[in-house]
Amino acid sequence: MLETSARLLRLLSLLQAHRDWSGADLAERLGVTPRTVRRDIDKLRDLGYPVNASPGTGGGYQLGSGAQLPPLLLDDDEAVAVAVGLRTAAGNGVEGIGETSVRALAKLEQVLPNRLRRRVNALNTFTVPLFRDPGAFATDPAVLTELAAACRDGERLRFAYRDHAGSASRRTVEPHRLVCAERRWYLVAWDLDRAAWRTFRADRITPAPPHGPRFVPRDPPAEDLAAYVSEGLSTTAYATHAVVRLKVGIERAAARTSPFAGTLEAIDADSCLLRTGAASMDMLVVHVMMLGFDFEVVEPPEFEEAIRTARDRLSRALD
Repeated sequence: MLETSARLLRLLSLLQAHRDWSGADLAERLGVTPRTVRRDIDKLRDLGYPVNASPGTGGGYQLGSGAQLPPLLLDDDEAVAVAVGLRTAAGNGVEGIGETSVRALAKLEQVLPNRLRRRVNALNTFTVPLFRDPGAFATDPAVLTELAAACRDGERLRFAYRDHAGSASRRTVEPHRLVCAERRWYLVAWDLDRAAWRTFRADRITPAPPHGPRFVPRDPPAEDLAAYVSEGLSTTAYATHAVVRLKVGIERAAARTSPFAGTLEAIDADSCLLRTGAASMDMLVVHVMMLGFDFEVVEPPEFEEAIRTARDRLSRALD
C-alpha cells in the first residue's frame, strides 16, 4: 500500500510538471507496465484529480481543471488566498520568490475550478494597494503564467512585442526561462525569425495564441541566465561601453550595483572590474560617479576624455 501511494504521488507530480504524457512515457518513468499506469490514473480520478485521456498516436494523459478542486489539503477560501498571494508576489517581483511564485501559480491555476478563478480575478481586479512602487513595471500575472506554461511545456510562443522605442513587431520564439530582476520580468527565448537568443521584457509582451507546436529545447545561451540577462541590460544594450576598476572589494561594489548598472568581476580583495554601458559618454560618467567609489578607467580612452571634460565643467561651475 505504501509503495502504491508513493507511486501515485510520483504520477501526480509528473502530470503537474508537463502538460501531457503518453502512457508509455509514464510507464517508463515509474518503472511499471502501461496497464498499471491506467489503474493508477483511475485511482487518481477516484481521489478527485481530473485526468483527461486522449486516444491515438498523438494522445496521452493530461491533468485538467475539472469541476471540483482536487484534494490539495486546501479548502476553497485557502486556495483563493494562496492564488491571490502568489499573483501579488509575481506581479510585484518580490525579491527571492518571484520566479517560484510564477511556477507555483501556474500549477495552482491549472486545477482551479472556474468559480474559484472568478473569485481570484475579482480580488485582483478590484483591490488597490496602498503603497505602490513607482519604479516597478507591472506585469499581468496571467501573462506570466502563460509564459511559464509555455517554457514548461516546450511550446513555441507567439506574441506581439513593443520595444523600448515603442516599435511594434510580431515574434515567434522557443521560450526557455523567465528571469526576475529589480521588479521586472524578462523572457529568455530563441527567436526563430532572427535565429538568435533574445531577451524580452514581459510587460511589453501580448501573447497571441494558439501556441505550439512542441519543440526540442536548445542549449541555453549561458549557464547563469541571471548574469546573462544582467549583461544584456546593463552593457550590450547600449551603444557606449566602458570598463573601470573600482577600488573596493566585489562585495561592497555589489551592494551598490544593481543588475542594470553593470556586471562585476573580482580582481582581489580590494578591487573589482565593472563592465557597464550607457546611451552616451556623458551619461556614463554620471553613472559611474553615482556609485560613490574611487575608480580608474581601463577602457576606452574616450571615457577618460569625457571625465576630463566633466571635471573642467564642474570646476568652471565652482569658479
